[in-house]
Amino acid sequence: MSHSNANNAHLLKGAAISGIINGIINAIINWFTIDKSATINLTADSITSGEHTVFAGAVTLAVSLAFILTSIAYFTTKIPNKQPYFPAVFKLAIKHCVLAFGVVVIVAILLQKIAGTVAVSPLTSAVVTGIIAAVVGLLVEYETKKSLLIK
Repeated sequence: MSHSNANNAHLLKGAAISGIINGIINAIINWFTIDKSATINLTADSITSGEHTVFAGAVTLAVSLAFILTSIAYFTTKIPNKQPYFPAVFKLAIKHCVLAFGVVVIVAILLQKIAGTVAVSPLTSAVVTGIIAAVVGLLVEYETKKSLLIK
C-alpha cells in the first residue's frame, strides 16, 4: 500500500469513527427532544408548512454540524505549517454547510415526491437523524483533514 493510500485509509477510519459517534449522539438528542406519544412525518408537501418533520430538523442539524465539525477538525489537527483558519478553512466550512443543506433538502424533496407523506415512529425519527448526522460527520471530517494535508 502506498503512503498516500495509507494516509487515506487512516483518514477514512478516523472519519468513520467520528461519524458513528456523531450519529449516536445526535440520535440520542433527537430521541429526548421529540414527543414520543405521536408519529412524526419524514417530510411535508408544502414549503410553507409549519409542521415539524424529521427532515426539517435534519437540515438544520446537517448545516450546523457541517460548520462545527469542519472547525473542530481544523483545530484538532496537529500538523506543521497548518494554513490559517481565515479565510481558507472558513470558506471550506461554508462550502460544507451549503453542500449539507443542498443534499439533505434534495433527499427530502425526492423522498416526498416518491413516497409522499410518510409518518414514522419516534425511534425511526431518531435513527434517521442519527444516520444523517453520521454521514455529515464522516464526510466533513474526511474532507477537512484531507484538504489540510494536501495544502
